Amino acid sequence: MTDRTIITSALPYINSIKHLGNLVGSILPGDVYCRYLKLKGKDVIYICGTDDHGTPAELSAHEAGKDVAEFCDEMYETQKRIYDEFGIGFDYFGRTHDQENHDITQDIFLKLQENGYILEKTDVQLYSLDDERYLPDRYVIGTCPHCEYDRARGDQCENCTTLLDPQDLINPRSAISGSENLEKRDVTHFYIDLPALEPKIKEWIDTQTGWPQTSISIAKKWLNEGLQARAITRNLSWGIDLPIEGHDDKVFYVWFDAPIGYISITKKWADKIVKKPELFDAFWHDTNTDYYQFIGIDNVPFHAITFPGTMLGFNDNNDKPYNLTNFIKGSQWLTYEGGKFSSSQNRGIFTDQALELYPADYWRYYLMLISPERQDTDFQWDGFQNAVNNDLNNLLGNLVNRFSTFVSRHFDDTIPEGVPGDREEELQTRIAELVTEYDTEFSKVEFQKPLKALRAIWQELNRYFQDKQPWATVKEEATKADTATTVATLAHGLRLSAILLAPFAPHTSQRVFESIGLQPEDVHEIKWDDLLDFSSLAGTSVPELKGNLFEKIPNKDIEKLKERFGSSESKEEKSKKSKKSKSKKEKKEKKSKNNEDSKEKEGKKSKYIDYDDFEKVKLKAVKVLKAEPHPKADKLMVLTVDDGERDDRTIVAGIREFYQPEELEGQTIIIVDNLKPAKLRGIKSEGMLLAAEDGKTVSFLTPFKDVDTGSKIK
Repeated sequence: MTDRTIITSALPYINSIKHLGNLVGSILPGDVYCRYLKLKGKDVIYICGTDDHGTPAELSAHEAGKDVAEFCDEMYETQKRIYDEFGIGFDYFGRTHDQENHDITQDIFLKLQENGYILEKTDVQLYSLDDERYLPDRYVIGTCPHCEYDRARGDQCENCTTLLDPQDLINPRSAISGSENLEKRDVTHFYIDLPALEPKIKEWIDTQTGWPQTSISIAKKWLNEGLQARAITRNLSWGIDLPIEGHDDKVFYVWFDAPIGYISITKKWADKIVKKPELFDAFWHDTNTDYYQFIGIDNVPFHAITFPGTMLGFNDNNDKPYNLTNFIKGSQWLTYEGGKFSSSQNRGIFTDQALELYPADYWRYYLMLISPERQDTDFQWDGFQNAVNNDLNNLLGNLVNRFSTFVSRHFDDTIPEGVPGDREEELQTRIAELVTEYDTEFSKVEFQKPLKALRAIWQELNRYFQDKQPWATVKEEATKADTATTVATLAHGLRLSAILLAPFAPHTSQRVFESIGLQPEDVHEIKWDDLLDFSSLAGTSVPELKGNLFEKIPNKDIEKLKERFGSSESKEEKSKKSKKSKSKKEKKEKKSKNNEDSKEKEGKKSKYIDYDDFEKVKLKAVKVLKAEPHPKADKLMVLTVDDGERDDRTIVAGIREFYQPEELEGQTIIIVDNLKPAKLRGIKSEGMLLAAEDGKTVSFLTPFKDVDTGSKIK
């Protein structure tokens, strides 16, 4: 890899707000990887923008009752705002309708024509007599000849996904007026001669040894099947005009000018935004530049064959050729609760809706955790809840709360100086291993694996804090220095965690930096060589922690979200499950009655209980968030716990003489979940803590290994 890199992601269509699948398919991974490269000290820019042209823009404007230019202006601002709120760090988010794209697209076309790579062919196209215009692609709707869906578009049937030509449709009609008064007419269009360019494309593809297997396989499949000339013009009024006299009714086909937008948007960024025109040449003409593309799998053929073919044709006999891509990351599909995202069927969540519900980093973290890198992945509300509640809140949020509590109570809001011992050296060695894993996988343009390595770091830090038991060592003057080392080590662990989290969750990383007394924005300025630091924070003043870093998502909210945004489980399936559950219940009740009859016949009380009786007791693992002495009882402790559904549940337990509050906070304990609530000296207890007692001490029960908060005990 060179020291200079340009990153682009597939340009989102201007016509509508995008769903989460679009976000995780190209734009979000591009941002995450760009932030990683900046952390590594690379000179990198991230370029994107709206794809303004084509039939989707014209039709959406028509449906909105607006002029297409006005509609696109408004949608550009809407999409830009959404990506800004998601923390997408574009160096520039431009548009393909900007003048730079008109100029460069026309220039590339004329050079292709000069080099002999443009063909002129006559085709047959539908013409609407009532609309007085040609109807390309989506301007025609009708009945699909394959599945008989009656609203199939002229380019593809939404129902069966078969690719179509407008003339394939049964009973075709205008998507503008609904008119069926159509006729076939001969029309002349321009094509790029991909067969003539095929040897150059193949030679270039053969040199691409570092691409993901999916991208290279798709490219070679197209080459093996033989390339066909592709039309690059359409009879539309909105778009980039063809620079040839006598063809005023034509514009360039959107697939031709859209990828050229990567070049033109960079041109505008260099010339007008940062006002350094030389940067355009550095990123697009200097061969000491890497070019990474992030796209959805459906876009791979355009970016691996047709767009490179365009560039190769332009570069032929050209003393100032453009760079071609070095790497194509083609994401697979993100499905929604087992099915497809569908706005028409109210299935799935769109980016604007997501931001109204939860902070951007909740979505960023979960989407990258399930990034569809090698295969399709499925958005699940339960998985989203688990990522927020257990990864972000219970692992990272718990670390921040523990640090803030101890530094405030025992060290006057100042990070103490630590003296590392064997346990600290062991922790630092393990963290260094995980940091190497994070870096190794990220350098391969992987996303799930680095994020899981980071999560493992949080687990190691929680385990370290638990092992060191600072709530016990802080009690004695002789061991208070050990407590200082524990708190200092945790502070530096949080610093490292924030830096590594920044590519995935930039807003959260700033809040973590702030919690350890550092300037929030500085988290994005730290470079890789300064990452493994366990000493620089001593003496740093830390602010009071205001509120939790994260808010847990209760089960009841998840059920409402499933209902609001559609779920894969149909009413029939739910009914079947309900009947099955009812049948099981009836069988259990019958078995229980038989057991009771059997006991009566025995005439004596057994020392054993039946499994059905034991099954009535529901046990659950909960996390202690806060512990404080009961104000009216010397032996009672009041615990506020998180049970996976609520984070304000109260348990009153007779353990005050055996534990200090600090020893309990952050611990995972076992409770009886379905015990009837009862007031103990005026405070309601909503469960019972399980503990072992030998007459000398009381020891609460805790899972042997880390489990998710709210896990059932079986």
